[in-house]
This record gives sequence, structure tokens and C-alpha cells, in this order.
Amino acid sequence: MFLCVVVLGSCGEYNKILKSTDQDLKYTYAKKYFNEGKYSWASTLLEELVPYLKGTAQAEESLYLLGQSYYNAKDYMSSTQIFSTYYSSYPKGEYAEPALFYAAYGMYLDSPDPRLDQTKTYKAIVEFQRYIEEYPQNERAEQAKNYLFELQEKLAKKELLAAELYLKLGNYMGNNYESAVITAREALKSYPFSIYVEDYQMIILRAKYEFAERSISGTQPERYRVVIDEYFNYKNSFPEGKYMKEATKYYEHALKKVEELPSN
Repeated sequence: MFLCVVVLGSCGEYNKILKSTDQDLKYTYAKKYFNEGKYSWASTLLEELVPYLKGTAQAEESLYLLGQSYYNAKDYMSSTQIFSTYYSSYPKGEYAEPALFYAAYGMYLDSPDPRLDQTKTYKAIVEFQRYIEEYPQNERAEQAKNYLFELQEKLAKKELLAAELYLKLGNYMGNNYESAVITAREALKSYPFSIYVEDYQMIILRAKYEFAERSISGTQPERYRVVIDEYFNYKNSFPEGKYMKEATKYYEHALKKVEELPSN
């Protein structure tokens, strides 16, 4: 019963403040609610106050608190917009460094699954790069680098999924084996240090092998020779690779086919 009275009393206070025309009082309570972890109440008041406080001594703080209110309420899209606005408005401001970091971090948290559109991921990468360039010595710079690498791995994963899909499609409505190879090769150029480098190289070998298998006899010898070349590319890069058994199977079969089939 006592708890209900406290909650009702608190809500009554908030509604009273919300209706007040005293902007200074509202700002005092906005900070109070923020410190109490009532971020929804704080953001509602701050949304009204930020335009009113523009050009005053509280302008920077109120805008930053609004961004933090959204962030703590897990509204990352809104927090990113506010932090970005803060940084563009006050690039040398008191909260410029954390604003730029949290703008990027909000985008990072909002970055979707690799199977989905990665526009937000690209934007987060740009913002983290910007942060690292602006604040290379800050204690958060190392965190920013780690988040940046993680986002790059997400993009690398998306390319891997695309290459795997092309490989699975095979000759359906065109030569998807070649598309798998092109996608994997471009990924190797874009993400040479990715954890998926071995997977890319193995997709190239698989695609070349499957393409040779499904080719007419007249073109098979040359295409199996390409399989042999790709096998050595894989073996030289990953002599104890996780796909070595599979790669060796393709290599031995290709060797046998080259010996059996007449050359043009």
C-alpha cells in the first residue's frame, strides 16, 4: 500500500512539473529524474527544454543529457541523432568526446544481422574511424578500435554468406559458380585479415571444382587444371587448414580427370 502511494505521489509530481511553465524548474527536475534513472521522464522534459535553452549556459548540458537519456532507455537511433547533433553543434564542447563516441556506439548497437542491409554498419564504421582520428590517445580509443574491427567482421561475414549462396545456386539461371569466385576474391581484397579468409579461399576451390564437374568434356581438362592451381593456393596459405581433407579430395579427383581426359 505504501509503495502504491509513493508511486502515485511520484507520478503526480511528474505530471505537475510537466504542466509547469517554469522552464528552470523543469530543467532542475529533468536532471533529477535523469540521476534517478527515470530516463523516459527526463527525455520528455528535455525534448521540450532543449530548444528553449539554446544559446544559454545550459544548452550543451541539456542536449547531452537528452542524448544520454535516450541511450540509457535503449533508444539508440534517437540517441545517435542527438549525440551527432551535439558534436556538430559543439565540436570543441565540454561533452564533445563522449558525444562522438556514443554516436558511433549507438550505431554499433543498432547494426543489424549480417543477412540484412548494412547501411547502419557502414555509418558506425565511419563514426568510429572519426572518433579514433579525433581522440587517438583517449582511453575509449581502444574500445572504438575493437568495435570497428567487429563491425568489419560483420561486413566480411555478409560477403561470405553471399558467396556461399552463389555456390549453392550453382548453374541456376546462369553461372553462379563464377559469381561465388568473384565475390570471394573481392572479399579477400577488402578483408585480408578477416577470420573468414580461409573460408573465402575454400569457396573459390569448391566453386572451381563444381564448375569443372558440370562442364562439357571438351572444357574439363583446362578447368580441372584450374582446380589443381586453386588447391595449391589453399594449401600454401593454410597447410594445416580446417578444409584440407576436402581440398585434397578435389585435388586428387582433378588430377585423375586431367590424366584421363584428352587434352585439346
